[in-house]
Parts: sequence; C-alpha cells; structure tokens
Amino acid sequence: MNYKTLFLCSLVGFVLFKEANCLNKRCIKCRSRGELGSCGDPFPFNVTEPEAEVGIHVVACPSGWCGKSYEGNIGALKNDDYGAATERMCLQRPPSDYEERCAYTMWSHRKVYMCFCNGDLCNSSYKIAAVPSVILVTISVLLYNICYS
Repeated sequence: MNYKTLFLCSLVGFVLFKEANCLNKRCIKCRSRGELGSCGDPFPFNVTEPEAEVGIHVVACPSGWCGKSYEGNIGALKNDDYGAATERMCLQRPPSDYEERCAYTMWSHRKVYMCFCNGDLCNSSYKIAAVPSVILVTISVLLYNICYS
C-alpha cells in the first residue's frame, strides 16, 4: 500500500471538509433584559453547547452576518438597568458597506448600540481563533516530508 498517496488524499479530504463546514454560518439568537437573562455580557456559555441554557439558540444564518444590540441604559448609566436589553440575532442583510463595526443605529424605531460581524457564531462574546487551513496544510506537508523522506 502506498502510504504517501493515502496521506495526501486524507489531508486534502480533511481540508475540503473543513472549508465546506465553514460555509454554513450560524449566529446566537437570544434576548434578555438587564441582569435577569442569560444573553447579556459577559456571555459565559460555550457556543458549541447552547442547549444547556434556556433561551439561547444557535440558528442558521443565510446572510452570514450576525448582530448584537444593546438597547436602553448603557455606558455610564449601566447601573440603572431599567429598560436595558441585550439581543443577539442573525441579520437578514449585511450592512450596506459590508464592514464589521459597532455603532449607534436605528433598529425597530429605537436608537440602539449595535455590533455587526461576519462569521460563524461571531456574535458570542469571546471568539477562539481557529487555525487557518493554510497553516494546517503547511504544517502537515512539513510533517509529511520529515516522516516520509
């Protein structure tokens, strides 16, 4: 059996599977008011196990753009959280300039502070950077050359 061919085919198959899996973008969907809910910051939940907490859902997002909005008292008056709410959602359309950012905007006839991001589960608080496929392929080819040369 030719191990070189088997190794290279496995490597190519893994990279293609990883890239195809990243095409399905998802967002966190939840809403909470003040300190009572589980949607606010910090977001202490593992996004791979959202079913562990009531009210937090991972939804498919065809646009690939997620959002997080803060409505009500935020900033210096955060201690007075009457009417304050945090919402995480999938956006139907990307921002007109396709830029990831946070800014004040009008949402459902209200002024809210909103963040826009593009990526799989990007509207959770903390994002763990995944190893890019190019780096993974480079390391694999180096290991292949060391082991089978």
